[in-house]
Amino acid sequence: MSIHQDHSLDSFGDAAASATRVTPGNALRPEDIALRPDKPNDDVAEYALRLGDDSLILAQRLSRWISRGPELEEDIALGNIALDLLGHARSFLIYAGHALGRSEDELAYWREEDEFRSAWIFEQPNGDFGVTIARQLVVSIYQHLLYSRLVNSSDATIAAISAKALKEVDYHRDHATQWTLRLGDGTDESHARMQAALELLWPYVDELFDDDELVERIGEAGVRPASLREQFDAEIAAVIDEATLTVPQVPRARGGGRGGEHSEHLGYVLAEMQVLARKHPGATW
Repeated sequence: MSIHQDHSLDSFGDAAASATRVTPGNALRPEDIALRPDKPNDDVAEYALRLGDDSLILAQRLSRWISRGPELEEDIALGNIALDLLGHARSFLIYAGHALGRSEDELAYWREEDEFRSAWIFEQPNGDFGVTIARQLVVSIYQHLLYSRLVNSSDATIAAISAKALKEVDYHRDHATQWTLRLGDGTDESHARMQAALELLWPYVDELFDDDELVERIGEAGVRPASLREQFDAEIAAVIDEATLTVPQVPRARGGGRGGEHSEHLGYVLAEMQVLARKHPGATW
């Protein structure tokens, strides 16, 4: 089925720019979305909230690696990935906020735990470096497939945000893949830790691909998560096999993040992320 391409957003930003950098050109920046009058319907706003929350929570998790990476280059790499994800989160939350009557800061800092719509895998602890890489492998392959489809969204703003995010997530996927190969096919210790990391994170994979009533209602504005599963399984299995690792066979976690039911870990993430804004309401700098 062909989808009409809306080019009304083509004049914004710079397609090669970082998600958080303000530049001229033709990529959509968070600042552009904030200034545009476009307002999604309630269902599309809820969908944008999911996408934004996924990236926001993972950005917060990854930011803790700054000054803690196994080497200086990884401090920089994981910090930059976190900034990219924060840029994606800002764009989606600003757009959702147009319909919800709330700013990006209000959505990030003043919602309670049960109001967040992120999937459980994004809130899981960093663990050791292998656990973080395993989480990144799962998430970056999933997001790359998702944004590859969302560039054809019938919602022009969702499509434009996804087109910009796709370029950055392509790097995130390559970064996670190269580290998985390096650790999995490395020493006995790194191999064991990487396999253990996959076993730890794998119960949270299935939730990413659950369809629900929301994705049914928004139709071509979004993507059915289940439609991504076959390609995801093939791509991640190829990486895991090349890394001399094994795809885990473990029961799924309960999940429920899309409906506001979270693991015990999200509350700690939010407490750290929101404390400054809540301690000094209305402060700007």
